[in-house]
Amino acid sequence: MRLLLLTPPMVQLNTPYPATAYLTGYLRQAAPAWQVSQADPAITLFLRVFSRRGLTDVARVLAQHAQPTARVVAFVQNADRYINTVDAAVRFLQGRDPSLALRIESRTFLPEGSRFAALDETADTMAWAFGALGTADKAKHLASLYIDDVADVVREGLDARFELSRYAESLASSAPTFDPLDEALGAPPSLIDSWLDDIARELVAQHAPDVVGITAPFPGNVYGAFRIARAIKEASPHTKLVLGGGYVNTELRDLSEPRVFEYFDYITLDDGERPLLALLEHLQSRGSTPLFRTFVREGGRVVYKSNHEMHDVPHRDTGVPTYDGLPLNDYLSLFEMLNPMHRLWSDGRWNKLTVAHGCYWKKCSFCDVTLDYISRYDAASADVLVDRIESLVAETGQTGFHLVDEAAPPAGLRALAERLLARDVVITWWGNIRFEKTFTPELAQLLARSGCVAVSGGLEVASDRLLKLMQKGVTVEQVARVTKAFADAGIMVHAYLMYGFPTETMQETIDSLERVRQLFEQGCLQSAYWHRFAATAHSPIGKQPDAFGIRLRPPPAVTFARNELPFEDPTGCDHDFLGHGLRKALYNYMHGLGFEVDLRSWFGTPRERRAANVPNPQVPRDLVQKALQAL
Repeated sequence: MRLLLLTPPMVQLNTPYPATAYLTGYLRQAAPAWQVSQADPAITLFLRVFSRRGLTDVARVLAQHAQPTARVVAFVQNADRYINTVDAAVRFLQGRDPSLALRIESRTFLPEGSRFAALDETADTMAWAFGALGTADKAKHLASLYIDDVADVVREGLDARFELSRYAESLASSAPTFDPLDEALGAPPSLIDSWLDDIARELVAQHAPDVVGITAPFPGNVYGAFRIARAIKEASPHTKLVLGGGYVNTELRDLSEPRVFEYFDYITLDDGERPLLALLEHLQSRGSTPLFRTFVREGGRVVYKSNHEMHDVPHRDTGVPTYDGLPLNDYLSLFEMLNPMHRLWSDGRWNKLTVAHGCYWKKCSFCDVTLDYISRYDAASADVLVDRIESLVAETGQTGFHLVDEAAPPAGLRALAERLLARDVVITWWGNIRFEKTFTPELAQLLARSGCVAVSGGLEVASDRLLKLMQKGVTVEQVARVTKAFADAGIMVHAYLMYGFPTETMQETIDSLERVRQLFEQGCLQSAYWHRFAATAHSPIGKQPDAFGIRLRPPPAVTFARNELPFEDPTGCDHDFLGHGLRKALYNYMHGLGFEVDLRSWFGTPRERRAANVPNPQVPRDLVQKALQAL
């Protein structure tokens, strides 16, 4: 019996999404009677588009466009240059042709579209950042802009749903009914759709699977997942299709739409190891053994089946992830933003590893703490983790690791660092943490010696009142001291920021921005990102909105996806107006610019600021500086 595990488009291009690697590693040890393999249609689709043959077809179709945009016109006029350079640019970004950097850096080799305009517009203010790069990094940045240019053209001229890290995301995100997705799947295929259908048929011909498991970690994978499933069913009607992944675990828990099962035979919830193993045993026994956390269709209705005597696989027993079967040399590194911390998400090939399942804190009111991936905390020993690290290095030849925990535990990281040093295992690693006081300067130094180069964590609202309301368990001053300890140890720090939290006023948002400005100015942060708050169905806020001063709007009838909940905040702050200014300020701070600028100047024109009553910050300008004196 043969099982094939797939990741549909689109996800990050520089490294495989880890779900299939985790499941393949586990199932090969737990179900030896099955032949388990994996493939990545996401990177395959990208390489089909971004190739000489692909861009030749793109140019042919775009030349017939009835109402082309300026980008499309420019591409068609320069189509020969794009077609003749795309294979070389991709090879360079894959690390296969480093000598090409010299030609790319000259800015005469690659055609330049609208993405390059920013280089010239910011030539004076950003000259220090671009000028400080070596030849290879300059060329990588230019080649990345070239890739972005082509992606813009494909989106505007061929398929409005196409993006490099997501595909048709809006069709699936908190979609109460299956209708929009079903209609899109039934519409005439775009050129991108046709290529994805071809890829699915090729995978069936190559692997001849009895079962195909598809992971949909994000809304931007869902359309691709259903499209692949339909093509496989048409090519191989006997093959069973299974859907799982983060999107399913979060948004499809109330699934009652039977049409979904015209594409998939089974849909599993939460960690996939035990449900998939139970499903394989169920199929092997011709239905005589039970299923675990699995939706099926029976008699035209969706039925949820789960044997309550079964339990999830302990984290220590999930085995070593394996990338066997994935084309590791095909992934490519993009360098789109000059900030050195920000580039980690898209640059470099990172092996993925989890220190502990779930979150040891699991109190944050905005987080999906009621779901298994957060609520069930389960750690493995440091020696087990180092064994897995050594196995992955031996298999891949790569010593870079991204720890993908919700929040890696300080005690677990200390133990891991000590074992890496004791066993003389040399790696480079980064991961997500909470900025809690346990991360002392001494611990930060230890983590740095073990190979830690960066950490990310949630500062969120940068307001002590709101941090307390969201039960974050930290204060702004504490975050300042912790992040400075990491920075002083040579570890880059990225902060997740949030605006629009329930009852947050405009004054609090401006004050939060001032605290963030000070954190950057004092060298505590090197990178950050503002997220717009969303109330979700599985968070404490979504379950008890009254406790947070908001009122949920009446929900639509849900038969498909349910996650984000519309709500009314009586505070009345226009958070949408503030969003652009917050991101603009942050972009400058990440590049060492604008610290002396009046915070209000980031928020539109003087007239717009007056109309919105944007206030002055009320935070002492030395707040962070004084907090750091306690270090």
